[in-house]
Amino acid sequence: MAKVVKFGGSSLADANQFRKVAEIIRSDKERRYVVPSAPGKRFSDDTKVTDMLYKCYDEVCAGANAVASFLPIAERYNGIISDLGLTISLDSEFEEITENFTRRAGRDYAASRGEYLNGIILANYLGFNFVDAAKGIFFKPNGEFDAELTDATLASILEGYDCAVIPGFYGANPDGSIRTFSRGGSDFTGSVVAKAIGAEMYENWTDVPGFAVADPRIVKDPEFIDVITYRELRELSYMGATVLHQDAIFPVRNAKIPINIKNTNDPAAKGTMIVPEAPDGKNEHIITGIAGKKNFSAVAIEKDEMNGEIGFLRRILTLMDVEKINFEHIPTGIDTMTLIIDSDDLKAHPNFVERVKEVSNPNHIEIEEHLALIAVVGRGMKATKGTATRIFAALSHANINIKMIDQGSSELNIIIGIREEDFDEAIRVIYNMFMLQE
Repeated sequence: MAKVVKFGGSSLADANQFRKVAEIIRSDKERRYVVPSAPGKRFSDDTKVTDMLYKCYDEVCAGANAVASFLPIAERYNGIISDLGLTISLDSEFEEITENFTRRAGRDYAASRGEYLNGIILANYLGFNFVDAAKGIFFKPNGEFDAELTDATLASILEGYDCAVIPGFYGANPDGSIRTFSRGGSDFTGSVVAKAIGAEMYENWTDVPGFAVADPRIVKDPEFIDVITYRELRELSYMGATVLHQDAIFPVRNAKIPINIKNTNDPAAKGTMIVPEAPDGKNEHIITGIAGKKNFSAVAIEKDEMNGEIGFLRRILTLMDVEKINFEHIPTGIDTMTLIIDSDDLKAHPNFVERVKEVSNPNHIEIEEHLALIAVVGRGMKATKGTATRIFAALSHANINIKMIDQGSSELNIIIGIREEDFDEAIRVIYNMFMLQE
C-alpha cells in the first residue's frame, strides 16, 4: 500500500526545507505520491510565491514588461535549484509563463504556476516522475470539481508510476484552461490523489504539531488533538479551524482513508490522526475542539401564533433561496424565529428585511449585528451529562451574555452566539473549563 504526502508552502519555502521534505519522504518507502504547494514565506516579512504571481500577473495586465516583472519569481526558484545543487533549468517554463501572462491567460493560470514549478523541482530532487495536475484533475463546465472523471483519470495515470509528484491547488477546465481551487486547495488535491490510488494513509505535512483544541492566537499553548473523527473535523473546519482545508475531508472520508496531520519541522511527533470512526475507549477530554467565526447578524422575527401558521418558514426560506442568501442557524420559539446570517450577505441585499415583511407580515422585526458563533465539538459530549451546563457556567462567570444556543441532534456539538467583543474571552473560558479543570 502507498501513502500520499502533501507538503504546505512553509514546508517548501526554501532549499533547506526541501531537504527536510526529501528526508521525510525517503524515510518511508510507502510515501510514493507527493503533492507540493508553492513556496511559502521564508521569514515573517517575506512574500508567498502565490502572492508574487498574482502581483506579477496584474502588473503585466496593466502594461508592465512580463519578463522584468517575473524576474523576482524566477530568482526565487533558481535560488532553490542552485542551493540544492540541481542541474535542471526552468528557463523554458519561465518563458512560456511570461508569454501566457502577456496573452492574459488568467489569474487562475498565474497562481497555479507556483505549485507547477515547485513540483518540477521537487520531482527532480527526489528522482520521482512529474505529473501535471492539469492532466488528471478536472472541472465541469459550470466550474464544479469533476470527481468522477478525475478519479478515473488519475487512477489510470498513477497506475503507471511507482512514485510521482502531482502539484496541488489546480486542475483543468473542459477547454484545457487552468482553474484553481480556493486557497488551501493543495489539501484537496492530496485528498483526491489519495482516493484515486486507494492510499492506506494521507499525510498532510505543515508547520504545526497537529490540530489544536483551540486557536493558538487566542489560547496560549493549547493542547493538540491526538485523534479526531471526520465529522468532528468538518464541524471545526467549517467554524474557522484552518489547519486543513474543509473540502479536503470528503474524498478520503468516503473512501475511509485516514489523514495524519504532521509537522515537517518535527517529523517524529505523532501529530493528529483524522479517522472515519472514533476509536474504542474513553476520551481523555469531553470536548475535542473549539472554533468560531465572527461577522454575523441576527434577523429576529416576531408574530403572534406563528407556530400555527402553515407555510410560514417555507415562505422565508423560499425568499432566501430567491435572494441567494445562506443561513447559519434558525433558532425558533412559539411566536419567534431568528435568522442567523453572514453580515456581508445581509449588506449585499439591503432590501431583504422589507421582503421578509412582505412575505411574513410580522408584528415586529429587528436586526442585531456584530455577533459571533462558537462551536464546542466533541464525540465525548454525547455520553456526558452537564456539558451544556458547564459551557453556560463558564460564560456566566466571565459575564458573557449568550445570544443564541443550538445543539445538533447528534449531540456532537453545541453552538452559541455571543457579541463579537466577547469572542476571544469566550473561547478562553470554555477551553479552561474543559481542558484545565477536568
